[in-house]
Amino acid sequence: MTRLRLFLLGCIALILVGCSTAIQSTAERETLDTQARWALLPLSNNTDTPQAALSAESMLEHLLRRRGIQNMLLYPATLSRDSLFEPSERKVSDEAREWARAQGVRYAVSGSVEEWRYKVGIDGEPAVGVTLKVVDLSTGQTVWSASSAKSGWSRQALSAVAQTVLTDALDSLPLVSGKPRP
Repeated sequence: MTRLRLFLLGCIALILVGCSTAIQSTAERETLDTQARWALLPLSNNTDTPQAALSAESMLEHLLRRRGIQNMLLYPATLSRDSLFEPSERKVSDEAREWARAQGVRYAVSGSVEEWRYKVGIDGEPAVGVTLKVVDLSTGQTVWSASSAKSGWSRQALSAVAQTVLTDALDSLPLVSGKPRP
């Protein structure tokens, strides 16, 4: 009977560890003004999944607007390089920051998608990992960053896990005058 209990506890622990969310964030002491001008810059796609960064950007834009950031610009489509074999992602990121500075943007949101797929196997669980950061373009300093990852259950949608990961990461974003979430 004791072995059965230990076996069941071990199975439960494995399940909980397998579906865990890991979030790490850093933030300066200042809070970020939602009324300032913001820009969403291209995310780097560090996965084998085509257009994973574009999907993440779309969700990220929605979630940032939901947090109260209404004055947000999107980078020009010519700066998007979401492909499998693009070696110049850093150059694109630099070009996007210059574009944002020219637009008078105060805060630029960027980052990378580290994982965006269904795992191979019988159940094919969705797995998502992202890293986000906010740079104050007036000083060039990164004022907030977060990294979040999660794998879901076999019947969960990849987009549902992605939305949870992005929401969890943005929870630590220190905004002022943000609208309260319902």
